[in-house]
Order: sequence, then C-alpha cells, then structure tokens
Amino acid sequence: MSRWLFALALAAGLLPISHADAQPFPNKTITITVTSAAGGLTDVLTRAVAQRLSQMWNQTVVIENRGGAGHTLAAAAIAKSPADGYALLATETGMFTMQPHLYAKGKLPFATEDFVPIAGFASIPMALLVHPSVPANSVKELIALAKEKPGIMSYGTAGLGTSPHMGAALLESLAGIKLTAIHYRGANPALNDVIAGHINMITMGPSIALPTVRAGKIKMLGFGSLTRVPQFAEVPTIAETIPGYQAGVSFGLFAPAAVPREIVLKVNADVQKVLADPAFREKILDPQVVEPVPNSPEAYAGYIQSESDKWSKVIRGANLRIE
Repeated sequence: MSRWLFALALAAGLLPISHADAQPFPNKTITITVTSAAGGLTDVLTRAVAQRLSQMWNQTVVIENRGGAGHTLAAAAIAKSPADGYALLATETGMFTMQPHLYAKGKLPFATEDFVPIAGFASIPMALLVHPSVPANSVKELIALAKEKPGIMSYGTAGLGTSPHMGAALLESLAGIKLTAIHYRGANPALNDVIAGHINMITMGPSIALPTVRAGKIKMLGFGSLTRVPQFAEVPTIAETIPGYQAGVSFGLFAPAAVPREIVLKVNADVQKVLADPAFREKILDPQVVEPVPNSPEAYAGYIQSESDKWSKVIRGANLRIE
C-alpha cells in the first residue's frame, strides 16, 4: 500500500469522527493556502474552485498566497495546522512527487506523511518558453546555443525543486547542456521576467503564458508531453528532439494528515461537482488547456504515487540533488 493510500486508510479507520450533534462541515471560514505567488496557475485554479465552494457552502473561503522556498514555507505551516478541514493546502503536486527525491532525508521542513490528498484540480504538460531575443526557434537550435555558451542561458523557476526547476533540470540532463537557474517565489514572477527579457527561458505549465505567446511576446518551442497538444498541433513535443523527455505539472488540494475521513470525502465530492460543471469547464478549465486528473481521494492518491515513482527514477538516473 502506498503511503498516500495508507494515510487515507488511517483517516478512515483510526481517526475520530465528528459527533452526530456537531454542526455539519463547514460552519466557519475556510482558509486555503496556495504555495505560490498570485497569478500563477495554482492560484488561478484555486481561486476559481474556492469561489464556487464558497457559494455552495455559504461560507467564506479565504485564499492566502505563501510562496517561497520551493513551496515549503506554506507546506510547513499547514502541516502544523489543526486537522479540522478549515486549513487546506493548494499546490503543485511536484511538492510531493519531486522534492522528496531531491533532498536528503530530513532536509525538507515537512514530510509527505504530514498530508492527505483530498482532490485534484487538473494537469498540464510543461512548455518550453523563451524570450524572442533568444536566437533559437526550435528545441534543437536552443540546445546548440546552450552548448556553444555553457551556463550563459538562464531559466526561471518557482523555487528549488519545483516543477519549472525540474523541467529545466531534466532538459539539461537529457540534452547534455548547462543552464543557469534563477529562483523566484512562484512561476508567475519568473514568467514576467522572461517576458521582460531579464532571463532567457522557463519550463512551466503554459496556461498563464498563452496570451503573451499569441501576442508574439514570448516563443513556445515545445511541450513536455509524449504527443502533441491538440490545441497547439503546430508546436512539437520536446521528445521529438530529446527522446524520453516528459514533464508535466498537476495541481490539487491537500489537508493535514489527521483530518477526519468524512471531511476528505465531503470536500472531494464538492470539488468534483465544481470541476464537472460544464459552465466551469468552459470558463476556467478549457481556456487554461488543462486536463482532468483522477477524482476520488484514493484514485488521486494513486496518481500522485505513480508520479512520485516516475520522478524518483528520473532524478536518480540523472543524479539530480539539492544540497
């Protein structure tokens, strides 16, 4: 049994449940802490879902952005919060699928066992985005440029060990190139610096970058999926140039591990209602070019575990470590 499924089983069988005469959840303000700066896709999806949940529950849902330190500041804070469902964490799942394999044991200020997965929002393949001043119009040309000038090309990340960091690190490893990482408190400020020309490139879920791509203010050289994205059939996959390259990012909702099972099921069911609403899909999900992720708590836990297993092999094979 994976550690995520074990956490769900623990919540179901061993943790106290609410008394029959207690007020139903939720009966007060819920705070969702987002692990990135405002404006990023984690933030956009979380705010959209939270607005619908607030209406459904007739309760205030507060969004608190706490970026920095590769998502660990927010994670450490929520891990220590009361496990009553009123303090939740919205994050890229790379926090659980990548970071634990990059750091030595005990170096992260949280453990995956501190959390239980509640519901996934969506997933998206990462895209390789570069400033128009970069003299490369394909992945092949970018690799040639990076080999010609090792370490000169700079890329932005959302912090150490985050998905934008790992997407570029995997590119370095498989292509045999050297780039320079510039770390930010979220993907959005990193993207802004690419658009402004302060750094050269970024690998990230491209949703928030699409308006600038379409306006010609930034170039999209490739996707991290194994097959081309239907909405952008003209954009090749990175794997067409670098065989084996695959990198994506997903987003979801988590709670402290000791949260009662009934709350996990309640929040999961309500999030699924939001995501299944055709109007929500048309207004929020479709424009972001995102795909659904497994929906039950157990299915979502299994999805996270499979992603963790995949990235563990990638990270070990590439000998990637964060000291």
